[in-house]
Amino acid sequence: MSTLPTGTMRDWRTPIELTLLGAIWGCSFLFMRVAVPSFGPYALVEVRLVLGALVLLPFLWVARAQFPARRWLWLAPIGLVNSAVPFLLFAWAAARAPAAIGAICNAMTVLFAALIAFLFFGEKIGLRRAGALLVGFAGVVVLATAKLTGFSIGTAVLAGALASLLYGLGVNLVKRHMTGLPSAAAAAATLGCASLWMLPLALVHWPTAPVPVNAWACAVALGVVCTGLAFLMFYRLIGRIGPARASTVTYLVPLFGAAFAWFFLDEPLTLQMLVAGALILGSVAVSQKAA
Repeated sequence: MSTLPTGTMRDWRTPIELTLLGAIWGCSFLFMRVAVPSFGPYALVEVRLVLGALVLLPFLWVARAQFPARRWLWLAPIGLVNSAVPFLLFAWAAARAPAAIGAICNAMTVLFAALIAFLFFGEKIGLRRAGALLVGFAGVVVLATAKLTGFSIGTAVLAGALASLLYGLGVNLVKRHMTGLPSAAAAAATLGCASLWMLPLALVHWPTAPVPVNAWACAVALGVVCTGLAFLMFYRLIGRIGPARASTVTYLVPLFGAAFAWFFLDEPLTLQMLVAGALILGSVAVSQKAA
């Protein structure tokens, strides 16, 4: 039996879990990059949403009494804004640019969440945080103007930035309309709604050629591990250390995403991409500190 105090055990566990979660979400951009040429973005996102919802479905079943019909009036649009469309944009970008591009853009979520809260929900932003937003957007401009042979970086960056903007909107909607709901159950509900939104497009664009085994493996890992299980880990972290500390995983996702793409796919990692990543992550760090 361990003699370590509970607080000490948690102190050791938290950085390990944050690192593991950052690696898992970093892998998601690698998996999209491998699977999207065979599936196409619509079918791949549908597989991801369905599998992620199935992993979390038991939590929704247990808490079903807390989800009356009126709740679904918000859960359905939140699923569209916070899952279906961002997943689709990142998958579309993965077909056109290195995995690191999407991973770097994903870090903008924190900045967009602060901007939307200021513009539409009356939250204060402060000069320091406003400056951080400008630096972060400068990083996006640097990234969008990067030159890589054979890749459409600009359009992929715009898609990734728009996805992060929707994530930022989703964060604010969740905060205001899903407070008090069990997190894992709410995630199952929004993922399930998102899968229904995506189903018609997925059926129309379902691949006609056989999908290779490696693409299926990446799609399953994307849904089960990077969506369902990762959400469970993240919500458990939020419950234990709070949302502010849990959100520091934002800093790790681009690092793992870029490293995995470089190591496993031999994708380029240019100086311009590194500068853009440093600007965006630095602005996120300042924004978090200012908050």
